[in-house]
Amino acid sequence: MSDTKAIILAAGEGKRLKHLTKNCPKCMIRLFGKSLLEHQIETFRKCGIDDITVIKGHRGEMINFSGIKYYDNKHYETTNMVETLFCALHELNGPAIISYGDIIFEKRVLDKLILSENQISIVVDQNWKEYWSIRMSDINKDVESLKLNSEGDIIDIGQKVEDLEEIGGQYIGLMKFGKNGIENLKEFYFLCKEKSRQGKNPLNHKIPFEKSYMTDLLQGLIHEGYKLTSIPINGGWLELDTMNDYDLYNRLKKENDIQKLISLEK
Repeated sequence: MSDTKAIILAAGEGKRLKHLTKNCPKCMIRLFGKSLLEHQIETFRKCGIDDITVIKGHRGEMINFSGIKYYDNKHYETTNMVETLFCALHELNGPAIISYGDIIFEKRVLDKLILSENQISIVVDQNWKEYWSIRMSDINKDVESLKLNSEGDIIDIGQKVEDLEEIGGQYIGLMKFGKNGIENLKEFYFLCKEKSRQGKNPLNHKIPFEKSYMTDLLQGLIHEGYKLTSIPINGGWLELDTMNDYDLYNRLKKENDIQKLISLEK
């Protein structure tokens, strides 16, 4: 059994999935025979991680798996990923893997992240252009910066881009914090939260603090001088964000082509 725990952020409404999430949490949408959350829980357990926490929000009463710890973001409608994470403050001690609730990933992806001994490790898909070319009509759509230095550390993340050369990979919403790394994360979060009470969000001046994106927090850590190590992968994951995603993945599965994106083998 691993001493690493997992924290899954699953509070969002998933409005771009329209009728699928009207009466269902986004993480409970079924894909390839099981919900997104089931896919993740199974993968974590295959990797020896049994200490799993899920932070619920929209229609959270529908999430009820045995052996899982639960926390609620009661303000999920007016907050974002960062605030969702800190609803489980009691669980924020390392080492811990933090995952978005709307992705699924192969065991090999998680295995590689678990092996990282760095204090802040971020999974980065180097093969993102191939995935985006299948997923998007325009490869320039819905992309953000992710710049790496020569040592593979992330030096810029989550910013608007004008040139695809600014993208050294795709942030997938899967990361690991070591014991010291997660203490640094908490210290920095509370420092920023205190500063935000003066009227300006230090993580992103354009939005209120409670609406901060996870990439805002990660970029803030970079500015403070913390090292964010990229964990490079080449595919092996999916994000479910829109109805186009849902229809695409089901069509590829029906046509026996889903392996272009992810292996569903046990």
